[in-house]
Formats: sequence, structure tokens, C-alpha cells
Amino acid sequence: MLIFIDIETTGIEVKDKICSIALLNESNYMYELINEGKKISAEASSIHHITNEDIENKLSFKQSEIYKFLQKNNKEENTLVTDNSIFTLEKLLSHGFEWKGLVVDTIRVTKHLIPECEFFSLQILRYELKLYKSEKILQTKYGIKDAIVAHNALSDALVNRLLFEFLENESSLEIMHELSFKKVLLSKFSFGKYKGKYIEEICFNDSSYVRWLLNSATELDEDIRYSLEYYLEG
Repeated sequence: MLIFIDIETTGIEVKDKICSIALLNESNYMYELINEGKKISAEASSIHHITNEDIENKLSFKQSEIYKFLQKNNKEENTLVTDNSIFTLEKLLSHGFEWKGLVVDTIRVTKHLIPECEFFSLQILRYELKLYKSEKILQTKYGIKDAIVAHNALSDALVNRLLFEFLENESSLEIMHELSFKKVLLSKFSFGKYKGKYIEEICFNDSSYVRWLLNSATELDEDIRYSLEYYLEG
């Protein structure tokens, strides 16, 4: 079974908790707001638009129907599909759930298989790969009437399924699983003052900035860190 999952959290720090979670399987979907007793920061609310009032009377993750579903289907033959496996798996583990099956990280797989995209957020790929053209069909299949909105867990899970289906034309499930845990050597910056510039060039011309970035950016993407270190060492 393929299980497409997405979460939103109370913030971006390690201590922050899940505040919404959604999943899709072959024919059904689930979406729940979660209350783990952690206040949602204003910054987080500005991104996913979930407020503390929204989760005030909601259940904890382990009391949710989604937790029960994941526990029931936590098997080696099942595959969890997410657009950020490190973040998602770590958050689930911090809530007492450890996934036992396969994992596909669609963003990392895209970096490996379609490097010409250059920028790899789910929303950019939604338009770059024209996934939006199939959204209505998939919404109708699941009976989802709400509009697709970025940083809504259910919307992102649906878009991520479309991305996975796109990648299926490029590779097999087994290879995608392998690539999900293989670091990617990126060619260009996707953020900051050098956005769109070649990493190798910046490492040569402004190595002090690169060293500062490596030392100060604690939340640096694993593939960016790997690429910076690779080109910096020459």
C-alpha cells in the first residue's frame, strides 16, 4: 500500500509539534487537526493559517484516527510517501511513532531524476511539471471539494501524490526508495543572495560566505550542505 502523508507543525524548532496531518491511500483520505499542548507560533500560522483557536479542543496525535490507521498499516510491505522524509519521520518519531515500511521522498527523488528543474519546493514543482492540470481529476476521485492551498496538509498530500505519479514514469518504486536516502550533488543555489547561481562558482569566488553558511545555518538542507562541502573541498 502507498500512503501519502503530509504534516504541518506549530513551528520549525525541534520542540515544535504536529498541529495538522493528512494522508491519502489508494481510494480514501484523512485529515485531522492535532493538539499536542504546544502553542502555534504566529509565524507558523501565517504559513499554514491554523490558529490556536482551531486546535483548542482537538485530540492529541495518539488519540487521532490517523494514528490508528498508521499503526494498523505500519508494515514492511507498505510505503510512506512524503515530500520531506527527514522532517516527517523525525516529527512522527518525536510523537512516539516509528515507521517500519519503505519510504519515498519525492523532493529528493526529483533532485536525482530531474535536476534541470533547479528549484525543488513542492509548490514550484506543482507548476514546473504542470501537476496542477491533473488536480481536479484527483480531487474528484477522492471527493475533495476544497480548493488546493499551499501549506494545507491535505492539499500538499494530494499534490505530492501527483508528483509521485509523475516520477513513476521516470523510475521504479524500489529505485525511488533507494534515491530517497542518497544525497544529491546540487548545481545551483535555491535561496539567498546567490539564488540561481552555480554553487561551484560561489565556493571558488566567495568561500567565506559558504563557510559562514555552513557554520551558522543550523537548519540547512542536507543536500545543500553536502553540495557546499563537496565544492568547497575542490
